[in-house]
Amino acid sequence: MKKHITFLSLVLVNMIFAQNIVVPKSHSNIKNDENGLFLEDNGQRYYASAGKARYSLEQLFGNPQGTEEGVTMDFGDFEGTITYGLIPYGKAPHPLPVFRFVKTLESGKADINIKRDFRYPYDFVDWQKNQILSIGYRLADEKGMVVYDGEVSLTGAGPFSLAPSIYEGPFINLLTDASATIWFSTTQPIEVTLQINDESITSPSATHHEIAVSNLKPDTKYEYSIKYGNFTQEYHLKTAPKPGSKTPFVFAYTSDSRHASGGGERKIYGANAYIMKKIAAVAYANDAAFMQFSGDLINGYLQTNAETQVQYTNWKKAVEPFWHYMPFQVGMGNHEALGHIFRDSTGRSKGFVDKFPYDTESAEASFAQAFVNPISTLKSEDGSTYDPSPQTIDFPSYSENVFHYRYDNVAVVVLNSDYWYAPSLSRNTATSGGLHGYIMDNQLEWLENTILSLEKDDTIDHIFVTQHTPAFPNGGHSRDDMWYSGNNEKRPFVAGKPLEKGIIERRDQYLNILINKSKKVLAILTGDEHNYNRLKLTDEVTIYPEDYPHEKLNVSRPIYQINNGAAGAPYYAQEVLPWSEHTKAFSVENAVCLFYVDGKTVKMKVVNPDTLNLIDEIVLR
Repeated sequence: MKKHITFLSLVLVNMIFAQNIVVPKSHSNIKNDENGLFLEDNGQRYYASAGKARYSLEQLFGNPQGTEEGVTMDFGDFEGTITYGLIPYGKAPHPLPVFRFVKTLESGKADINIKRDFRYPYDFVDWQKNQILSIGYRLADEKGMVVYDGEVSLTGAGPFSLAPSIYEGPFINLLTDASATIWFSTTQPIEVTLQINDESITSPSATHHEIAVSNLKPDTKYEYSIKYGNFTQEYHLKTAPKPGSKTPFVFAYTSDSRHASGGGERKIYGANAYIMKKIAAVAYANDAAFMQFSGDLINGYLQTNAETQVQYTNWKKAVEPFWHYMPFQVGMGNHEALGHIFRDSTGRSKGFVDKFPYDTESAEASFAQAFVNPISTLKSEDGSTYDPSPQTIDFPSYSENVFHYRYDNVAVVVLNSDYWYAPSLSRNTATSGGLHGYIMDNQLEWLENTILSLEKDDTIDHIFVTQHTPAFPNGGHSRDDMWYSGNNEKRPFVAGKPLEKGIIERRDQYLNILINKSKKVLAILTGDEHNYNRLKLTDEVTIYPEDYPHEKLNVSRPIYQINNGAAGAPYYAQEVLPWSEHTKAFSVENAVCLFYVDGKTVKMKVVNPDTLNLIDEIVLR
């Protein structure tokens, strides 16, 4: 039986953990005493509960050991089953485990008899001849929920020896017309060699590898291989066209893939792997140059980075077979939240803030650890007009969660509308923190500078701006996002003080940059609401509550909001809002948006990846 830890014991553990934590000056009413970190609100002290990971990658790796007959694995206190089979590396373009056997774990342990289970004629990877093999395994808990898909590699024909495995990757990112970064993680430290373009690049012994490749030719397909020990994986990538060449291409967009109802791969711990895998397959089959995914990859709302990384890995594994070949660009949403949670004596949450120290424990730091994204010039909200202490770091980093990239004549600007997110702030401002849907000052200034720079770039024809939260919610999030039921009083608090601009004022400042300071911004790509819809914003659309007292936005030209939060999270139906009559093609089907760019023209098709039926089709420009 699993050990059940009482709330009191969690608090006691936390008292030891939290005594030496320095509270950022950007927060309010959060303090330390001899008992640990606490929130003081209305004369009451609410202590932060200790974060204990339900699972960690180290545990789920299973501490494998080679035996005379195969491999033994120990998953600690994990209760459930292990399903396993061989992985056909080199025999399939998208090598996935061919599951064949299921075992019930005994005290968290499993013995896999390779000689018996994968004897002739079941040895379709030729391990008996080559004396190397990789086994894919799937762990499901005692209730049947899939928790993790892992991999173990072995050498020999009996006895067997353990070898390092690539447990996630290789992935392609930072792709340009002349370069790319290939990255992956291994179960053990190992030196690896990348072979590409008649060049060998060695990455020193480590468990995380990021290998930058340069001097490539534009719009060119390159085969690449990763050699690690006795094992090799082979894939290919294609560089972007030379900027401004206006070569026709396709890219894909979606968001919101946290796990859902229905069991099986719809609920691999933290992610709807079933739909994400199908979305990735549709994008790849349509020759997409890249996929943009803007937040709520996972269930999240966790207290430890260790458990967050398990959920991120499950998401990455879902799309891994296609990420070998094309980049997946990812942004943050509210479900990426990782924080300190302050609870009362019954365990009820009284406050939830982004976890600190920010450089190692925040949601932003965890996200940067999990992915490889461009690094922009934007640092943090330190140095803003509301920075409470110029001498200290009081906000998390924007590194790898706010950035922009380009592909030929298209630029994509990725924002973080859940920065420094304090999930409890909208109901209780005592802690201070970031507000869901709010673009803070330094990020807004960076956005304006980035848009103005792209406007001057003659090789860019189309700009897409993406963040998790819609400017105009349509179903499921009318009480927050950039609307809050029309309540402009909602805003972040820093060091106990509200920011000058409310959520609707800030929405308008954001839109003013995209509409009135740009001619190239074609659409904003959003999610958060688990549906697909599009809205064409013109000066005829009502976007304010009655008797709105502040300056109103001049909508000098049309712009689209394309919401696709239909990547597998539980659906939200449509609500009636001021702009509803202008909301088109609303659907709760799972969806992937495919943008067909051909010079000055952009067309969009929206496809259900499960059934392949067409949901929507439109010429955007």
